Amino acid sequence: MLDKVVIANRGEIALRILRACHALGIRTVAVHSTVDRNLKHVAMADESVCIGPAPSSESYLNMASIIAAAEVTDAQAIHPGYGFLSENADFAERVEQSGFIFIGPRAETIRLMGDKVEAIRAMKDAGVPCVPGSGGPLGDDNAANIKIAREIGYPIIVKAAGGGGGRGMRVVHTEAHLNAAIQTTKSEAKAAFGNDMVYMEKFLENPRHVEIQVLADGQGSAIHLGERDCSMQRRHQKVVEEAPAPGITREQRAEIGKVCVEACIRIGYRGAGTFEFLYENGRFYFIEMNTRIQVEHPVTELVTGIDLVREQLMIAAGRKLSIQQSDIVLEGHAIECRINAEDPETFMPCPGLIQHFHAPGGPGVRVDSHIYEGYRVPPNYDSMIGKLIVHGPDRDTAIARMRVALSEMVVDGIKTNIPLQQRILSDAGFQQGGMNIHYLEKRLKEQKEKTISIV
Repeated sequence: MLDKVVIANRGEIALRILRACHALGIRTVAVHSTVDRNLKHVAMADESVCIGPAPSSESYLNMASIIAAAEVTDAQAIHPGYGFLSENADFAERVEQSGFIFIGPRAETIRLMGDKVEAIRAMKDAGVPCVPGSGGPLGDDNAANIKIAREIGYPIIVKAAGGGGGRGMRVVHTEAHLNAAIQTTKSEAKAAFGNDMVYMEKFLENPRHVEIQVLADGQGSAIHLGERDCSMQRRHQKVVEEAPAPGITREQRAEIGKVCVEACIRIGYRGAGTFEFLYENGRFYFIEMNTRIQVEHPVTELVTGIDLVREQLMIAAGRKLSIQQSDIVLEGHAIECRINAEDPETFMPCPGLIQHFHAPGGPGVRVDSHIYEGYRVPPNYDSMIGKLIVHGPDRDTAIARMRVALSEMVVDGIKTNIPLQQRILSDAGFQQGGMNIHYLEKRLKEQKEKTISIV
């Protein structure tokens, strides 16, 4: 087993990793910026190291400082969590070259999956269903690009090969706008990702976002842990997630899960990962693979009983998977609401001092959060301050428990999106289940227009 792990992250995921390490008897090193010295996991860690000032570019994205922290504390491994450097192949490579274990996939796997064009090629070769597209990067030949778009059929979407998180994409409905869309996306991709390579896909107009969680030991064994529905999104950012996905049959789950497992074995995948799909008219279309632990991993943990972070640590220690596919049985239903420090109407971040905090409780309620009374939410990072997760024997019970939990949760001193989450949980479309990725944006727009008309 690992002896000491550097947690190269902050907030709720850093605390989540620390708890998993301590449960296994692994000592922890919390690295933090100057503004994060009062984070809960920093106080609970066996050791802590300040790695720089508040800007993430000078702290949590500073590869040299994080590796130096591992060196001075004699740690064995580095866990990147999600975000920051978690899917940075260069970081994974430097960690390994420095003699430490990177708790995640190998650098070449991260690099492969980080290039969306190459990832799609690899998944097609592995038999994973993909969205019809260009099959490679687009060149500067306008006529050739027009021909590709005609073969795919409008509407199409132009995507940056190095993009992610909803950035670097543009929908095109007519041929007249194609060339301008390609050139604009290229320029934006170059500025944002340092890579102007773009590709083209069929734009699915009313899909759901359904993803498959996998675990692989890099030694020839892999399993899937079912699916999650992450279709409640705003500006391509997930707001509510649930498992299992409403309307997905046991047969569909087994079929797409088997394909993902076979793909993991084919590419020599190691660790936890997520295959993200668009799902429309009963068919799955691969869009990307996240080579890290996901924000929404708790819903999978609650319906399977498997501690995903513990499994990451075990795999990093060189252990073979101790779980077989036959051991995975989905029980009940789980829902996660992301709790953000933001105005529920304008969505503007609302950092500041938390004057009072009360976490909800009761059967099937879990709170993953680093906040406490007297904690000051800094303005320097993502606005998520926690996750509220519930589990019940069925979806209706889970929704009821979440509504109660949201009503009990108190975060005074700053604004949060709890009122938004309450509206979502009370929405007839959400309660029905199976809404597409545009549903929440549409409802928010309708509510805003209704409010304006009343005023």
